[in-house]
Amino acid sequence: MLFELIAAVVAGVALAGIAMGLRWVSRGHLPKWIVPAAAGLGMLSYAVWSEYTWFSRVTNAMPPTIAVTWQHEDRSFWRPWSYYRPVIDRFSAVDTGSAKRHPEQPGQVMVDLVLAARWQQPARVTVVFDCNGKRQANLVDQDVTVAQDGAIIGAKWSDIPADDPTLAAACKQD
Repeated sequence: MLFELIAAVVAGVALAGIAMGLRWVSRGHLPKWIVPAAAGLGMLSYAVWSEYTWFSRVTNAMPPTIAVTWQHEDRSFWRPWSYYRPVIDRFSAVDTGSAKRHPEQPGQVMVDLVLAARWQQPARVTVVFDCNGKRQANLVDQDVTVAQDGAIIGAKWSDIPADDPTLAAACKQD
């Protein structure tokens, strides 16, 4: 967040400098208010650009084994441009490269979910999906063990819709 603030200030100073140059070239015919207006426009433009490109910049930097399955779009009054087009401020993704299956439990898969939000470090959560039973069990803060036959013991399962994109990505076999 600090680097974005610095970048916004630099954008403002750069546009203010251009406006000052234009005033100098026009020999003062342009009004003085154009300099702070250009600085504000530069800072605001950078902030809007940064908000709208955050999602694509983050997802493009991820390895190809990560599949985005959910994204949150936000509209808010302090960002009036978000009413025109919502801003994506968080998302979840399945790391298919981390998928683990037990030979005796072919319908279950353990994967890492990547939870990312703007201005926060991404978090990884290990989740087991029962592909046949359409349910999932988060393995965070639970006393869960894996039996010799691969059965998950002590997990709290929750049902999920059959068309859930996270379930589809996790259960997809390459």
